[in-house]
Amino acid sequence: MLGNVHCSVARDGTFSRMCRIHHDVAGDVVTFRAIEKPDGATNLGVWRAARDSFSWPLARSWLDGLPGDKGLNICHEAVVRHASGPRHDVEAIRFLGKETKRRSFTYAQLEVETARFANALAALQVGRGDVVAALTGRVPELYIAALGALRAGVVFCPLFAAFGPEPIEARMRLSGAKVLVTTLPLYRRKIEPIRTRLQNLKHVIILPEEDGYSLATGCHGWDSLVRGASPRHVISPTPPDTPALLHFTSGTTGTPKGALHVHDAVVMHHMTGRYALDLRDGDVFWCTADPGWVTGTSYGIIAPLTCGATLLVDEAEFDAYRWYETLERERVSVWYTAPTAIRMLMKAGTEPLKGRDLSSLRFCASVGEPLNPEAVIWSQRVLGQPFHDNWWQTETGGIMVANFASMPVRPGSMGRPLPGVEAAIVRRRPDGRLEPIETPGVEGELAFRPGWPSMFRAYVNAPERYTQCFQDGYYLSGDLARRDADGYYWFVGRADDVIKSAGHLIGPFEVESALLEHDAVAEAAVIGKPDPVAGSIVKAFVLLQDGIVPSPALERELLGFARRRLGPAIAPKELAIVPMLPRTKSGKILRRLLKARELGLPEGDLSTLEGGSA
Repeated sequence: MLGNVHCSVARDGTFSRMCRIHHDVAGDVVTFRAIEKPDGATNLGVWRAARDSFSWPLARSWLDGLPGDKGLNICHEAVVRHASGPRHDVEAIRFLGKETKRRSFTYAQLEVETARFANALAALQVGRGDVVAALTGRVPELYIAALGALRAGVVFCPLFAAFGPEPIEARMRLSGAKVLVTTLPLYRRKIEPIRTRLQNLKHVIILPEEDGYSLATGCHGWDSLVRGASPRHVISPTPPDTPALLHFTSGTTGTPKGALHVHDAVVMHHMTGRYALDLRDGDVFWCTADPGWVTGTSYGIIAPLTCGATLLVDEAEFDAYRWYETLERERVSVWYTAPTAIRMLMKAGTEPLKGRDLSSLRFCASVGEPLNPEAVIWSQRVLGQPFHDNWWQTETGGIMVANFASMPVRPGSMGRPLPGVEAAIVRRRPDGRLEPIETPGVEGELAFRPGWPSMFRAYVNAPERYTQCFQDGYYLSGDLARRDADGYYWFVGRADDVIKSAGHLIGPFEVESALLEHDAVAEAAVIGKPDPVAGSIVKAFVLLQDGIVPSPALERELLGFARRRLGPAIAPKELAIVPMLPRTKSGKILRRLLKARELGLPEGDLSTLEGGSA
């Protein structure tokens, strides 16, 4: 149901703008259209009570730890402890092939397979401190390699299979990977051309996609190396600060950043799986993210398995009909996907959903970029429940702020901080030091007190870059946000993206969200364009819904629509209808690239650009 949540604020053009898209204003009262959740037990319960009673030692007590008090190992918590307990024969991972092929592994079977991989690494003399990279699609061997590497105590580094040779080389060189798991076609197209330049790469493990191929020097077939290894493996002592995961994230310029995480991160993965995603025994959980990105590892592998759920993996790419069919046929109960995918489902209309029974679907969540309010309202109308947006970064390693199952969703908000997470909105004082902003509705940088278990511990080979992330006792996210009087956080934009126009600070997100309310608009992105009078003006780039014909009249209509929604100070002054928007391979729109092309500036790092760097 749709419920109203009221709070009184001054109408000063700050807090009220934050809620513009779904509110009514009467006097000094802003009325949110908050989406209430049905009554029912949730893992978190009452947010304030959970926050007040929580501690990280408590969260660690939810996990087993290695026998004999020998530390904390991610694979032990995700696989081994379940295989030796009551979940022994529970389905751990269910793989859907691109066509009709299906493969399934119980926790007991996954325990054996990860043991074989760990033993195979030992046979190659790969040990603590070494890095194992993986460059494959979403096939079972990728997940076995990830968990098996963590079991062996080496660092696992996932790479996105759609990368070209140059971004792969950059990441392989920075990581110093000693082992690469890949397929024969990917090896021939993307690794052979650069193999001689990868001085640290000693072994390539090739998945058996065809018979009778000859392996080059330093290559091993998966069958002969892994399936011939012993199925018994004892995990060595693993102190919680042992390096475990290396995830790369691109900056606006320069080389990609390699964020290093440790085994203690599993405490955060497990806790947020329970609290932010509401995972429970018996759930079928579908995270649509590829493990080449941090979401696809933290929540596409680790968190659901630590919670004892069944992890659904679909090898195929997005297709609205296939996705709805998968949700129905596989009886998915918890679904975690990205705003781009949600907007693509919205664009597909209701035809692919006709006749589908999605009654098994209990909880829907979103991450990757801010979720526009219109998408939340759409999911409530079409799916019967809202998507719950949440916020985190590669560097945080786990969900930090979330719309929980037990509290109303405020469309457009990222939610409230997780228990144990101390969030703040900060600004810089005249003396240069940071201070928290206590007044609700005031913009500042989103920051966190360090110390949560999945916090990254280094940027590889870039200590100064790492140090710059921490100032005056805070980790600085680089995102601008606001906090309302009830503790909900609202995304404004990346600090680099915020537009200063005639004295106003304008966040791209609210402008884009307003444009998305127009029936003709499928997606929107806005930038600041230099202006001799205002300093900058807002320019919008709009992708239309299928079947809508672009025209100057429609451009004028959209400009007027935005002006009525946002007011003349915030609305775009220019608008262009475009056939496509540049985005990363994970689906995020690249505003900085739009700006660079509009102004003829250097385009920076394009390694994650969808469709390559052209």
